[in-house]
Amino acid sequence: MRGTMITGLGAASGIAIAAVMAYAEPSLDYSAGTFGLPGLIDMPTAESAPEGMINASVFRFEGALRITATFQVTDRLSGAFRYSRVPGIFTNGSALYDRSFDVQYRLLDEAGWRPAVAIGLRDFIGTGIYSGEYIVASKTLTPRLRATAGLGWGRLGSHGDIGSPFGTRPALNFGQGGKANTDQWFRGPAAPFFGLAWAATDKLTLKAEYSSDGYPSETAAGTFSRDSSVNFGAEYRFNKSASLSAYYLYGSEVGLQFNLTLDPRRPPAPSGLETAPLPVRPRPAYAADPGAWATDWTEDPEVRPGIQTALAKALAKDGQVLESMALSATSVEVRIRNQRYLSQPQAVGRTARALTRALPPSVETFVITSMTEGMPASSVTLSRSDIERLESEESAEILRTARFSDPAAVADPGLVPSPGVYPRFVWSLAPYGEASVFDPDDPLRADFGLKLSGKYELRPGLVAAGSIRKKLIGNLDDSTRTSDSTVYHVRSDLVEYQKQGDPGIDNLTLAWYSRPAPNLYGRVTVGLLERMYGGVSGELLWKPVDSRLALGVEVNQVKQRDFDTLFTFRDYEATTGHVSAYYDFGHGFLGQVDVGRYLLGDWGATVTLDREFANGWKVGAYATFTDLSSADFGEGSFDKGVRLTIPVAWTTGKPSVNKVSTTIKPLNRDGGARLEVDGRLYETIRSTHQGDQQVQWGRFWR
Repeated sequence: MRGTMITGLGAASGIAIAAVMAYAEPSLDYSAGTFGLPGLIDMPTAESAPEGMINASVFRFEGALRITATFQVTDRLSGAFRYSRVPGIFTNGSALYDRSFDVQYRLLDEAGWRPAVAIGLRDFIGTGIYSGEYIVASKTLTPRLRATAGLGWGRLGSHGDIGSPFGTRPALNFGQGGKANTDQWFRGPAAPFFGLAWAATDKLTLKAEYSSDGYPSETAAGTFSRDSSVNFGAEYRFNKSASLSAYYLYGSEVGLQFNLTLDPRRPPAPSGLETAPLPVRPRPAYAADPGAWATDWTEDPEVRPGIQTALAKALAKDGQVLESMALSATSVEVRIRNQRYLSQPQAVGRTARALTRALPPSVETFVITSMTEGMPASSVTLSRSDIERLESEESAEILRTARFSDPAAVADPGLVPSPGVYPRFVWSLAPYGEASVFDPDDPLRADFGLKLSGKYELRPGLVAAGSIRKKLIGNLDDSTRTSDSTVYHVRSDLVEYQKQGDPGIDNLTLAWYSRPAPNLYGRVTVGLLERMYGGVSGELLWKPVDSRLALGVEVNQVKQRDFDTLFTFRDYEATTGHVSAYYDFGHGFLGQVDVGRYLLGDWGATVTLDREFANGWKVGAYATFTDLSSADFGEGSFDKGVRLTIPVAWTTGKPSVNKVSTTIKPLNRDGGARLEVDGRLYETIRSTHQGDQQVQWGRFWR
């Protein structure tokens, strides 16, 4: 060991000397290690990616294949989900497909002579084959050179340990997996590690580290030979998003890693591809033309319908529907359905501009009400004088004058529906994709095909909808894995639906949305609610326009559909429902707690935390805990997953209200399974409420 350490110190010193002698100063960027989070090679660093960054990495060497997705949750907190293929050293010869989670928190920032300091947990939920904990410090010595040193436990304390400062590490009680191994954290032998990173050029970074991971199981099984504790690496950055790393590991192995970094706040397509908004039309001064401010136009029965028709046409060109309008000599309320802009303030701002051009000068007060699923969700009241005065100012100035209110409490009895809005039918034929990722038997399987969707709005709030899909190519039905669940298969027979449900009806429903009282929203949906269940779903939501808090209750009576996803059912029926609380913590963090009865009949709660960006990107995680025992739940012990939402406009640069959402689950089990229903109320209305509109108000003048 002594000779190995001296060799590592000599190599690291060589890099340091070369760095000090160099006079050019390319800067060191954030860099991912082979476990996805900030790191040298195998060893972590105390770095953090910029807040909100998403990184995906694929690392391969003789000892493993690791696919890791990381997310910089806050400026200090990093999280990772990893899928690894490990040679058959833990499973009697067959390869192990392992799923694990990591977390790292930066305790101290680098300042003066003080290094940045971080603490981390590696593989703290799961099988524990990579389980380890660490505290690490990193210091930028020059703009081109960064040094790192730390102390590791678990796998990171398995070579060159200095003793067990916090006691003996108990054996891992794996059980069904999926539980946090808290009794092991920072217990057992601790070992030091250290290393250097040097920016040779703006694109090339060289690394060297002394590793404290002994790979005891891998070397005992002869998977590879660990001849040295020193690892070397070189990372070449093609651009801000992509890089390729090559490693020489443990004196015997070569490894390669590809990294892809994504910033949700920087779209690949340029923004602003939408058509320019209409300019505000200022009114003449009253003293200059008092006749223009007269109100006798209200006595002409043809004026109001003419204004409403002209305004409806102008808004239709801008992707919006004028559902109804109430007009008096001094005020107007327009109820609009935004069909184009993901940012509701952009739709409100464009409507305000159109109103300045369509209405007589005497109309001073604009009330713009946002409609969703036939329900009036929120109203924004603006002064026409403020719109004229502040058009060239920052959007924050007009926000200070805006008033938000609940339209259910102040509905104008003079609202006149626009002709031809209802009934309304829309349909689409589009490609679809369905993937199974991180399967215990296969890392990736997928189907691709066509999906035919239709929506018929009979009257405000009454909507019939459905979709049918046909697979064209894919291998989801090739899976030979069958559910080993010992409880009723409410979800774990998904593969049977994939095999037999082609073509199949995804959903076929009739939904009624309503405003039963101020601050209250209602929904009742009947039919084939989702791929696996049909029945009745009812929901009531309390959500004041200006409140961060929302409370809801949902009750469902459902029956399980046959595997062919047509019109027949199986014998299983369930009554399920939840009481839900939603809270906007600010700074892009949304929390949700659902307490109630799940499809299997188990009782418990789901906790969800989402990080959302102003442009519609959302990354979140959830965990469900019920009274179903971990033994009955099976592998994974409890339901958990990561969910991701990407706005279509982010990828194309063109305005669109559409989003693509997916949930990544380590396993598809039966415990904690919840019904999937389109049109749940909180997601339906919240983008129109004050909190969300204030976050996105910067697009008011766009």
